[in-house]
Amino acid sequence: MSPHTHPATPVAPGTGPARHLRVPTALGTYLIAAEGDAVTGVWREEQAHFPAAPRLGSPAAPEDALLCRARDQLLAYVAGERERFDLPMAPRGTAFQHLVWEQLRAIERGSTTTYGTIARAIGRPRAAQAVGRAVGTNPISIMVPCHRVLASDGSLTGYAGGVETKRALLALEGVLPQ
Repeated sequence: MSPHTHPATPVAPGTGPARHLRVPTALGTYLIAAEGDAVTGVWREEQAHFPAAPRLGSPAAPEDALLCRARDQLLAYVAGERERFDLPMAPRGTAFQHLVWEQLRAIERGSTTTYGTIARAIGRPRAAQAVGRAVGTNPISIMVPCHRVLASDGSLTGYAGGVETKRALLALEGVLPQ
């Protein structure tokens, strides 16, 4: 399997000091955070649910191997040169959120699903709204592809990074016209 097709590797929450790297992209500026050997967050500046400073930690050293690798993969993805991410990830959340986020990781590039479909997949068919909250608070945007979840009627619904960013990501993936 090429590095472009490896699934994300979920790991236990990172140990070590939190640190972050600011990454300007064609879709806006993102902050990628890590603890120890795992990515713990990818947030678009000024998005909903943007974390407080302690969660971001200190600015990373320029030679931080994990964050440089994450930056390079994010930039390649936004440029249409990469389809998947192969980084160790440790998002912080509840057991329910982790169930939802694991479903997000299974959505292939160029595909979409609905909140209700995810709710049924995790054995909670009446929990579409709770799934929506878990999707909305996904701390590793793009890499854990919450932008691929649509309303039951196929419409684009809220996205922490903004609906225009969601539309741009889906266009990049060929789901919507560019």
